[in-house]
Order: sequence, then structure tokens, then C-alpha cells
Amino acid sequence: IFIKRNKLAASCPSLISFKVVVVCLCFYRSLARKWILMLFMGTCLLYCARMAMPVCAVSMAAAFHWSKIDSGLVLGGFFWGFDVVGGERVLFFSASSWALITAGTPLLAHLGSHTVALMTVARFLMGLSQGVFFPSLASLCSQRVVEGERGFLMSSMQSGTHLGTLLAGGLGTLMLDYYGWESMFYIISILSALWALIVWQCLPKGTAVSGWSLSRTRWLSLFKKPPVWAMVFAHMCVCSTSYTLLSWLPTYFKESFPHATGWVYNVVPWLTAIPSALGGGYVSDFLINRGYGVASVRKIMQFFAMGASSMFILPLSGVVTFPSAVTYISAAVALSTFTSGGVSVNVQDLTPSCAGALFGFMNMMGAFMGLVLVSVSGYLIEVTHSWATVFALITLVNSTGLGIFLIFGGAHRVDKVWAQRDYFNIHCSHY
Repeated sequence: IFIKRNKLAASCPSLISFKVVVVCLCFYRSLARKWILMLFMGTCLLYCARMAMPVCAVSMAAAFHWSKIDSGLVLGGFFWGFDVVGGERVLFFSASSWALITAGTPLLAHLGSHTVALMTVARFLMGLSQGVFFPSLASLCSQRVVEGERGFLMSSMQSGTHLGTLLAGGLGTLMLDYYGWESMFYIISILSALWALIVWQCLPKGTAVSGWSLSRTRWLSLFKKPPVWAMVFAHMCVCSTSYTLLSWLPTYFKESFPHATGWVYNVVPWLTAIPSALGGGYVSDFLINRGYGVASVRKIMQFFAMGASSMFILPLSGVVTFPSAVTYISAAVALSTFTSGGVSVNVQDLTPSCAGALFGFMNMMGAFMGLVLVSVSGYLIEVTHSWATVFALITLVNSTGLGIFLIFGGAHRVDKVWAQRDYFNIHCSHY
């Protein structure tokens, strides 16, 4: 899947014909489809594991007598771990690790009286193990996919996250009601381990993407570019608000509407997110292929992801009925998926030669901000006994990030000099 066509041409010039090129491309596409399917399943299971704790948080808080501050520390512990590792670990190690940690979570919870500390450590290790995944996707996509097809491809693979959240919310609620909260962790760990085994056995080896480390000079050079730090800041904001919603929404619905059916609010918002994510990626690629500016398309998509979605979050600060709350959250979550055609793919526009490294840094900063926002939200709920401040805070963070990106964001490549220099050095070394 990663064979360069120019290497084929150099080694076998006599074989370069239309027929051979077609055969090679078909072989490439068949393997690419297999990888896309496996990565889709991987992101699905990743989010199942990530969402197990938020879905079970209310039951575990009741069983172990956690306050909202304690719950915030446990939920935020994931993002503390997620910001430590960039993306240099292999997918097999990542999935195996999070499967093992997920399986061990119920055992740790029952070990003794220090459940908050143990659960925070478990979530920290979970984040540590999952830190590789999305930087891997960004780097693979930037190196193997042309500009006008990146949005839909990334949104297709990342839509697995919404399916994972949907499955964790829907099936997880049923397991929670009938078999106890422990069962959810065990089932997800088994499925994740099976996925890791399939990746190890069936897919091509050697898929780790090099070039993720950057020198200090290049990092400093990158952050002298306003479009780069505008993109990083917007990504931090959209990640932190998404993480806050993921972490606290089950608790919000459970406390605000105690008699409501659990699977409704755990399923419906994420059910709308899947077609929305695919549609957003398709629209962004369609506009670019029709001749619209890449920067303009990225900003339009991000406006819907952060601006329009916030318009549906803010009404939750007031008094709403259960159907209205589900509708508002569903609309907000669906619109937020448009970031797959905005900031999430913008890193591949600006720095395709080091997209993995920069996306890993962006995720690190987004996870750190997510840790802060999730923990602060728990503190605000505990002190004010109101969810209004949390939704107002989410709206403020989204609006700030969007404003910065609209003003300073761009899509012109900023690493072209490095790429040309590296290409020259590599090829001159052979002579």
C-alpha cells in the first residue's frame, strides 16, 4: 500500500505502461479500502472504550460516593494521559494497551477505598495508549491522499468515532441496566483485543509513518506562521468543548431528566453525527473540486462546527423539556462533525510533510485544554448546582476559537522549503 510509484518507475522502466499502472493502482486501492475499513472499526472501538467511563459515571459515582469534583477528575484523567504521547507508537500496541486497561478498570474500582485515584490513573493510562491513533490518521492522509479528497476520507474514518459513541451509549445503557456497569468494560476490552489481533495478523506491517519528529528550529519556524497557531488554537477549543460534552452529557441528562429513557439521549445525538460527518466531508471536497478556495472552505466548515453548533448549546442554559434538550444536543453534535472538513484536515493543507507531528501536538494541546475544561466543569457544577455555567463556558470557548481561526486561518502550504530541502538531501546522498 505504501509503495511509491516513482520507485517502481526507477526500478522497472520497461514495465511502465498503461496496463501495469492500472494494475498497480487497483492493488493500491484494494489495500487502501481494507485499511480504511479497519481504521474505521478501530476508531469505533477506541471511542467505545473512551465512552465507557462517562456512560457509567453516574452509577459508579453512586456506588463509590463520588462528588462532581471527583467525577471531573476521573473523567479528565483521560485527557491528561492523551496529551503526554504524540503519535510514535504502533496501532497494535495502542489497541492492546487500551483493551487491557479497559478490562482492568472494574477490578481496580473494587480494590479499595482509593477509587478516585485508581480510576484517574486508569483513565490517564487509557489516554496514554490512545495518543497514537489520530496523529497516525493525519500523517497517512497527508502523504497518501490528494488535496481534493482528504475531507471525505478523513470524515469517513473519523465517523467511526460517532458510531463508537453511539454503540457505547445505546448498547452500554442496556448492559448497564441488565448486567451492571462492569459488563460494559469487559465487552469493549474483548472486542478491542480482537481488533488488535486482526491488525497484527492480517494487515501489512511497516505502516508506522516516519518524519513525526521536528527540530526545534522547525517548530519555532512553524509557530511564526499565523495560520498555524490559529489552527492549533481552534483545534484546542473544538477538542476541549467536544470532550466536555462527551464526558458530562450522560450525567446532565440523568440528573436533569431522571425518568427519561437512557438509550434515547445516549444514542440519538450520535446517530445524527454519522451522516453529518460524511456529508460534511463530501461537501468540503465538492466545494474545493468546484474551484472554491481551500482556506474559504475550511473556514466555512469550521463556522458550522463551532459557531452554528454553539447556537444550539446555549439554549440548554435555560429551562428546556427533554425532547427539546435531545434536539438541541443532536443538532450541536451533528454540526460539530463539520470540523473534519475544517481544522482537522487543515493541518494537511499547511504542513503535509510533517502532518503527523503537528497533529500530535495539536491533539496534545487539545487534550490538555480538555482536561482543564472537564475538571473546571465538574467544579462549576458542584459549586453552582447549575448546568447553565457549563454550557455558557462551552459557547464562549467555541466562539473564541472560531473568531481566531476566521481572522488568521489559512491553507497555503508553509513547509514547502523544508520538503524541497529534504528531497534534495535524500536524493543527493545517493551520489
